[in-house]
Amino acid sequence: MKNERHEKIIEIITQTNVETQEELADLLRKAGFAATQATVSRDIKQLHLIKVTDGEDGRWRYARHLNAPQTLSDKYDRVFRDGVVSMDLAMNILVVKTVSGMAMAVAAAMDAMELTAIVGTIAGDDTIMCAIRTVEDAQEVLKKLNEIWKR
Repeated sequence: MKNERHEKIIEIITQTNVETQEELADLLRKAGFAATQATVSRDIKQLHLIKVTDGEDGRWRYARHLNAPQTLSDKYDRVFRDGVVSMDLAMNILVVKTVSGMAMAVAAAMDAMELTAIVGTIAGDDTIMCAIRTVEDAQEVLKKLNEIWKR
């Protein structure tokens, strides 16, 4: 959900002059995202957004920092994509096979994705077991993880 919200924020600030966090939160809510000012504040920090002046009328607006470092979520996604070998479900248990020695890093990346349906992860050397709340949630989590893995 956070990744989708971040993508929407970039889209919004690219297409609209947004001056305040409250304005950005309102635009996100209109786009169907649950967003408080505190959430938007964290997103702005994570996306390395800056305020720049609009040359035409001198008003401030949010923009992407051109030299911003790669976001942490991008790094976790890369660790996930590079480390995973396969994924399979057994009811509400997701079993993730990784490159030897990568299970702990991939599990940390999965935890950072904040998938609320995941109750917990246990990592060995090359295998991760994820307890997921329900079978339906497990299928949704697998779908989301496959989207990241296949990028």
